[in-house]
Amino acid sequence: MGVFPSVRPLPYVPPHLQGDAVRLRALLSTAVILLGSHVLASAAEPQWQRVHLGQGAGYDFPVYANHRLDGDLRGIREVVFIQHGLRRNGDSYYAAGEALLKASGRPPAEVLLVAPNFPGRADGQRFPDMPHWTTDGWIAGEDAVSGISVPLSSLQVLDDLVAFVTDRARLPRVREVVVAGHSAGAQIVHRYAVLNNVDERIRASGVTLRYVVANPSSYLYFTPVRPVAPDYERFAPYDTAVCANYDRYRYGVQDMVPYARGADGMALYTRYMGRQVTYMVGSADNDPNHRLLDKSCGAEAEGPTRLMRARAYMRYERLLAAPGEVIGHEAFEVEGVGHDQSRMFGSQCGARALFGTDPGADSRGAACVPAGGG
Repeated sequence: MGVFPSVRPLPYVPPHLQGDAVRLRALLSTAVILLGSHVLASAAEPQWQRVHLGQGAGYDFPVYANHRLDGDLRGIREVVFIQHGLRRNGDSYYAAGEALLKASGRPPAEVLLVAPNFPGRADGQRFPDMPHWTTDGWIAGEDAVSGISVPLSSLQVLDDLVAFVTDRARLPRVREVVVAGHSAGAQIVHRYAVLNNVDERIRASGVTLRYVVANPSSYLYFTPVRPVAPDYERFAPYDTAVCANYDRYRYGVQDMVPYARGADGMALYTRYMGRQVTYMVGSADNDPNHRLLDKSCGAEAEGPTRLMRARAYMRYERLLAAPGEVIGHEAFEVEGVGHDQSRMFGSQCGARALFGTDPGADSRGAACVPAGGG
């Protein structure tokens, strides 16, 4: 009878004991309510899975997913990764993604939704016997600091997750993989889209690989120039007296993490322009004092807010393009939305980017306009 246990009426109680009976009834009622609330909460909370990744001995990694990753995945046609932000709350991102998948009308039996959850040292024993990163080290692709005996970049984890879902023996029918992130999650997705060496091979195998970058605090610049205040429409080398290391990775390509060591900035740019990337930024994500905004001088060199940084980066991509060069990227501003992952991915352009939803089929999501950067 639902989640609540049946409770039989109390038998007849003599008058001199009725006060105790009333108290007992109250206690029983409270117990039933608490039990029901607990069951409902437990049913609503997604449970993480342990997936084994990598070559050789490999390593275990926690994810939230709508299918058992050790189960039968032969019916999956599309995979959507949705990457959490600074708080490493993969459960919240998974729950939001699951709601969006349901609203999309896509058959859940054909779509594998995965929310990776990078363990941080602050998580303690929440994810035992797994690699852990510093609070923001995973964002830039740094190596894990504990839980594994060999160097492991967070970018390598994304490589391994993509390899897992494009393994024809495991998912023979998969045709598309989307790697999406919001906020800090968008920072790692953007850098992964630039730096990984597997994209072209995956696409050559017949699987479309796309990236969705929503409201990141910063972007990776390929050359030493940055947008110039106050309008951020011109570009010039930044003042090293203000920020001596502004062009160091993760904002520029100097002193790269081992995963991408030796990479050339313009070679990365040329390759990146051929990859399928969708940028999204909330038109109301314009607070220069937002509590989660990266305010380091390397980030401030890109502009004062996420909105300004996004607009400047769109201009920058065009600045570097050779005459006639085709840029395989699209960019949108999500009207009236701030730093809110559910509303960003639930917008008309967000739903299309993640699940191929027709923007005209559902007008409830926020509207989007092309973000050309002026």
